[in-house]
Amino acid sequence: MSHSPLPEPLLAALRQRFNADELLLEEAERFVYGYDNSRRQATPSLVVLPSSPEQVQQLLALCHQFRIPVVARGSATGTTGAAVPLNGAVLLCTERLNRILRIDPDNRVMVVQPGVTNQQVQQAAAAHGFFWPPDPTSAAVCTIGGNLACNAAGPHALKYGTPRDNVLGLRAVSADGRPLKTGSYTTKGVVGYDLTRLLIGSEGTLAVITEATLKLTPLPEQRTTLRALYADVASAARAVSAIMAQPVTPATLEFMDGQALAMIRKAHPTDLPEEAGALLMIEVDGSAACLSADVAKVAASANTAGCLEVLVADTEEKVAALWALRKALSPTLRTVAPKKINEDVVVPVSQIPALIEGLQRLAAKHAIIIVNFGHAGNGNIHVNLLVNPDDHDELARADACLAELFALVLKLEGTLSGEHGIGLVKRDFVALEIDAVTLKLMQKIKQLFDPHGILNPGKKLPGI
Repeated sequence: MSHSPLPEPLLAALRQRFNADELLLEEAERFVYGYDNSRRQATPSLVVLPSSPEQVQQLLALCHQFRIPVVARGSATGTTGAAVPLNGAVLLCTERLNRILRIDPDNRVMVVQPGVTNQQVQQAAAAHGFFWPPDPTSAAVCTIGGNLACNAAGPHALKYGTPRDNVLGLRAVSADGRPLKTGSYTTKGVVGYDLTRLLIGSEGTLAVITEATLKLTPLPEQRTTLRALYADVASAARAVSAIMAQPVTPATLEFMDGQALAMIRKAHPTDLPEEAGALLMIEVDGSAACLSADVAKVAASANTAGCLEVLVADTEEKVAALWALRKALSPTLRTVAPKKINEDVVVPVSQIPALIEGLQRLAAKHAIIIVNFGHAGNGNIHVNLLVNPDDHDELARADACLAELFALVLKLEGTLSGEHGIGLVKRDFVALEIDAVTLKLMQKIKQLFDPHGILNPGKKLPGI
C-alpha cells in the first residue's frame, strides 16, 4: 500500500508528536478526506487528526518550517471546494476537537471547539433556554469551525444575524504555529482591531480556529410559521419587499420558485396546488403576549397582489411538515442534477423582483433550467443551474449564463456570495466585485498572516 509522499524528516517529527491513530498515511485512508460537497476531490498527502490546540500548533509549526500547505476541514459540507486539499496539502481534520468547553447562561455565552456540530450547540444551549442563531440546512452534521470559516448562517440570519454577529471571540493558531486570541468575553469591546470578524469568513486562509466564544440568544416564548403561495415569482418577490418594509421583522423568510415547487411535487407527497408559482415560508417569533398581533401584521403584508393564500400552521405537526418541504429541496436537486451549479448571490431586498425577472430571461436565453430558492428576507437567493456535465454544449451555455448572472447581481448592487463562501469555485470571479486597490490590501493581509502561503493556498482570493 502506498504511503504519504511527504519528506521523511517531517513525518519523523510528526510521529514524535502524534499517536499512530492521529496520522492517516495509507492512500485509501487519505482519499476519503479529499472532498467536500462541491464534489471536487484531491487526495491529501497526509491526514492529521489533532485532539488538542497544542497539536494544531505543533503541526502548523512543522508545516511552516517545511513549506508544506495545510487545509483545515470539518465535516466537508461546504459547496465551494474550500476544504479540498490541492497539490498534496496536509489535511487537518478538526473532528476530534469536539468539546463544548463552557456554558455560561448568566452571560449568554458558550465556548466550543471547532469540531462541535451546529446541532450539538443548539441542543446544549436549548437545555439552558438559549439558542445560537446561525442554523444552516446542514446543521445536523456541519461543524462550528466550518460555519465560522465561511460565515454560514441559515434562515434565522434575517432577524438574528450571521456568525460574525454571534461570536464574541476566537482562539486560533497562526501559520507558523503561534497561538492567538481575538475579541473578548463581553458583548462590547473596541480594544485593537476586530480580528474576530476578519478570521470569520476567511476559509482557513489566515489562521486555524481552535476555539470560539459564541454569543447565545434566549429562545423565543412562542413562534408561528406561515406559508404564503403566489401565482408567480414576481408576485412573491414583491411580497418580500412589502413584508420587510413593515415594523415586525420575521425570524425567517424563505423563498421557493415554481421550478422548485414542481420538483418537490414530483419527489414528495404535498398539498401544494398546481397553480402555485412561488412560495414564501415565514416564521414569526417573540413574546407570547404579542405574537398574535405580530403574525397578523406579517400575514397582511404578505397578502399582496398575486397572493393565492396565506396559511398559518397552528400545530407542531403542520410546522414540521412545512419545514420538511424546505429542507427536502437541496437533496432533491442533488438527485435530479448531481453536478448542478449552485450560487448563493445576494441583492438588496428591493431588487429581488429585478433579480428574479433577470434570471428568468437568462434561463430562456441560454436554454438552462434555473431553480431559485433561499433566504429572501435578506436578499440571499440560491440560484441553481441544472446542467448535464456530459453535455459540453450545455456546460458552455451554463458558463455564459453564470457570467451574465454575476454581472446582473453586481449591477443590482449585490454580492456574489452570501454564506457559501468563495473557496476554489468562485475564486476567479472575486475581482469582478472587489476593486484592484482593495484586493491588493487583502492580499497583503494574507501575506502578513501567512508569509509562506501554506494555509489553504489557491482559495478565497485570486493571486494568493
